[in-house]
Amino acid sequence: MSDITVSYLAIISILLLLAARVPIAFALGSVSFIGICIVRSPQAAFGTMASLPFDFASSWELSAIPMFLLMGAVAYQTGMTGSLYRAARLWLNGVPGGLAVATNFTAAGFAAASGSSLATAAAVGKIAIPEMLRFGYAPSLATGTVAAAGTLGALIPPSIAFVLYGWFTEQSVGKLLIAGLLPGLMTAGAYTVMIVVRCMINPKLAPAIEERVTWGAKFAVLKEVWPLPLLVLGVIGSIYAGVATPTEAGALGAVFALIIGGARGFLTKTTLLASVTDALRTTSALFFLAIGATLLTRFLAMAGLPAQIAELVSVLNLSALELVIAMALIYLILGMFLDPIGVMLLTLPVLLPAFQALNLDLIWIGVIVVKMIEIGLLTPPVGLNVYVVKGVVRDQVPISVIFRGVTWFLLCELLLMVLLIAYPAFSLWLPALMH
Repeated sequence: MSDITVSYLAIISILLLLAARVPIAFALGSVSFIGICIVRSPQAAFGTMASLPFDFASSWELSAIPMFLLMGAVAYQTGMTGSLYRAARLWLNGVPGGLAVATNFTAAGFAAASGSSLATAAAVGKIAIPEMLRFGYAPSLATGTVAAAGTLGALIPPSIAFVLYGWFTEQSVGKLLIAGLLPGLMTAGAYTVMIVVRCMINPKLAPAIEERVTWGAKFAVLKEVWPLPLLVLGVIGSIYAGVATPTEAGALGAVFALIIGGARGFLTKTTLLASVTDALRTTSALFFLAIGATLLTRFLAMAGLPAQIAELVSVLNLSALELVIAMALIYLILGMFLDPIGVMLLTLPVLLPAFQALNLDLIWIGVIVVKMIEIGLLTPPVGLNVYVVKGVVRDQVPISVIFRGVTWFLLCELLLMVLLIAYPAFSLWLPALMH
């Protein structure tokens, strides 16, 4: 049996294990280990396993991940996100669907602090959904908005997905983070327009709130809100200006979040322990997953699959557009069933040689990949963000209603994907201006 055949059998075995609900990290790692034993030797497999975890965990670029996660956890535990929602609610009170629009922008702000879509959906959902339901908003709109807006955590920097993609593809993590900024803002803007237009056409979706808000109250609430925007702008600005690397910016963000939380009197032993525990738990899960994907990459390289894929792309004479559309379909299908980061790390070892064979800009491809795993968080039957929101509302709203609510947001995503594929400048303009 040839090495190429072994690699194909390994990929099929991984997919079967995932279908059987085996954890992604274990499926990737175990199959890759056995594959290296077959195509090389058991000694080579054990040698790879001995060095790979340390090489991965000691990577300077990846140390940004725990820093970003700690910053987001501290921001949540010290009440910065709750203040942001109160401010958005007061300022957008008179807009059709104002609470949903406020939720959308709150999610964008929290996403920029946490870097995690699931954390964004969970945190914002606990604050916003009860408020929207209390004011008579349609359950599908209330839950769909939170589930969809939570996906902004994948695009708006700092983004864990971009850090992992940059490390895996050897691209500038700083440029990737900045590349996601404009598409992320476009997504938030498209969601807002859709919500407002729907609520203007059908006011029953979001009954007008009979609540008089004075200008004094609007400006007063801004006193509570300033830390989070300042924190996010500091992180993004330092990366964009070239003053700090993503890792340094993440560390500064975590330190400043702790200082701000302490200065406001919200940083206690309990909140600090909860923040550190949350960041450590998420970091360890991501690292186990990424180590398994890296082991798969090593195995496929030993088997010669990347070279064969590059040759196949050349023989098929695929255009860049055809390859990108095929990639989008792959991510759409896998995203229905698998964790988004897992999908990205599972497919990159196979797809990266094809991108390189056509000399595609890997920064632009990175935005497309992250956008597609973001869409996968919403698509049935296993849209993880939808299930996170279901966990927040429990028996109040059926899962079918939440999926119906995200359908409108998926239509926005379809339009945005067409724009991002047709016009790479949306992704590449800001990185080109970086110092």
